[in-house]
Amino acid sequence: MSISGDDFENLFSTFQREAFRLETLDDYSGSSNAANIRAFLDGEPQPADYNQDWVEEVRANTDNGKRMYRVHILSRPLTPYLRFELGWGYTKNATAGEEFFILDTTEQPNPLDGVPDFWAFDESTVVTMRYGDGGAFLDADKESTVEKWLGYRDLALSHAVPFAEWWERHGSK
Repeated sequence: MSISGDDFENLFSTFQREAFRLETLDDYSGSSNAANIRAFLDGEPQPADYNQDWVEEVRANTDNGKRMYRVHILSRPLTPYLRFELGWGYTKNATAGEEFFILDTTEQPNPLDGVPDFWAFDESTVVTMRYGDGGAFLDADKESTVEKWLGYRDLALSHAVPFAEWWERHGSK
């Protein structure tokens, strides 16, 4: 069942305990600010206000004892977009309390091949997302059941490592 942008956005301020995201793409540049990506790739310093709205939303949630975390499925070498997302996005968002895990499929099969991106809120609401060319966000659906999606979450977490550990080992490669 399709979910409106406003209803989807409201889930980020109304969840009570946890919000989990599975990311499966290696390019979301179609949903990102192209100037920021270019600045990162050109070696410019990160602007102080980069991604500030999201950081403030995450901080408000984590300061209230809510958990926000995600697993990104990826393989090396990283795409230019992933270098940007992890190098600027994840490192900054982590300062607000968002937790990140990496499921690196470079040397292992992808246990979630074919599973789309999704958010799971409080183990009671799941929203799957569709993306077009170049990672442009198209739309989202609210799923009628959550059990299989929570299984995907658990499977992803069981194969993932904390981002900081992965980044220290592979981030500059």
